[in-house]
Amino acid sequence: MDQERLRRQRDFILEIDKEKLIQRQTHLSGHGRRENDAEHAWHMAIMAYLLREYANEEIDITRVLIMCLIHDIVEIDAGDTYAYDAEGLKTQKVREERAKERIFSLLPEDQKEELQSLFEEFEAYETPEAKFAHAMDNFQPLLLNDSNDGGDWVEHGVTAAQVMGRQGKTRYGSETLADYTAKLIEKHIQKGHIKEERTCK
Repeated sequence: MDQERLRRQRDFILEIDKEKLIQRQTHLSGHGRRENDAEHAWHMAIMAYLLREYANEEIDITRVLIMCLIHDIVEIDAGDTYAYDAEGLKTQKVREERAKERIFSLLPEDQKEELQSLFEEFEAYETPEAKFAHAMDNFQPLLLNDSNDGGDWVEHGVTAAQVMGRQGKTRYGSETLADYTAKLIEKHIQKGHIKEERTCK
């Protein structure tokens, strides 16, 4: 056994445990507490496996699952950036790049390269797998928010333009889920949970 390799793998495993401490803006279903990043990633991965038949193209589901599980690890250092936080989004890329290098460097070099490559593939949003993983990243909080009567949209005063701007990208990974998403958004606009104004808060 390579003791140094195992030590580095252990260090990474313990480091990513901190993802459980990163709170998101989205609340658990049933008007529960705010979810954390690890719960979000786990939920996305399960959803990706169950909903893979709705992907636009043939996908390697294993790659999608790993993307789902690692895509927010960088938030251990960078923190969660709310999808509709215009100021936070300006610095998100720089913060996450620094975090990516530090955290994945804990691993043995081959595994660092493998996971960094998958993380970068997710970020690039070009492959069928990345597009479907992003669809899950959009769809998961939307489903939770729908189950909570749009509470997070109401709390943050989110507009239709903001929601459609983000959720519209789901179509790149799944036309089927994008159509379903559009119906949910329209329902919440009609209920007044999403503001119809086209300007940001």
